[in-house]
Amino acid sequence: MKTVVITGAGHGIGHAAARRFAAEHCRLQLICRRSLAELEDLARSLSEQYEIPAAADLLDVSDAAAVERYFAEKSPHTDILINNAGISHVGLLQDMTPEEWNRVIAVNLSSMFYTAKQVIPQFLLNRERLAPGECPGRIINVSSVWGTAGAAGEVCYSASKGGVNSFTRALAKELAPSGIPVNAIACGCIDTRMNDCFDEDEKRALCAEIPAGRFASPEEVAEAILHLSQMPSYITGQIIAMDGGWV
Repeated sequence: MKTVVITGAGHGIGHAAARRFAAEHCRLQLICRRSLAELEDLARSLSEQYEIPAAADLLDVSDAAAVERYFAEKSPHTDILINNAGISHVGLLQDMTPEEWNRVIAVNLSSMFYTAKQVIPQFLLNRERLAPGECPGRIINVSSVWGTAGAAGEVCYSASKGGVNSFTRALAKELAPSGIPVNAIACGCIDTRMNDCFDEDEKRALCAEIPAGRFASPEEVAEAILHLSQMPSYITGQIIAMDGGWV
């Protein structure tokens, strides 16, 4: 039974990913920053439905010391890390405070360093126990099309996701000799709380720009993450756009 750690699992893509990996009978380690009661309910429900171990924990992934403690105490064995935690900031750069900038970078980008630093030694230990050719671990990062294209009014968010993309490509090269793939899904418009900052007229205007004519569901992204976790390890360092042909 593989152990899957999902950050930002309290709602949206992380919530859907938890359900999808539970259906594959994986052990779940679910992390959120605020919605612990809701996440505990989800973990309990999935554990009962699929007869799997599932745990929910409150963790600020932008806190390096807290992340280190979590992996030492709660998840000393990991097979798949899904870095999904993320926040956005919509507004003009000139109006953004340094504190707001630092918070977005810490949650969206620095957290991936903190979590990867903890699971890589675990993956290398897995490698010693596996047959040659078996994948000792995987890292899948949730990014955004704005990490490549950039978005006016979302400069910091775009910069953080551009960093995620470069982090993914570089770490993939570093870990490829150990057979550990690192990939990312670059999302377009997904029907999650992050887009609640837009009113219905703005959402309709966005849909009109997307060739697919709609937002994707969190469940569709979860399906993509699952399939990516099952791909040959030779597929690594890839930023896979999931945007309905938008960007």
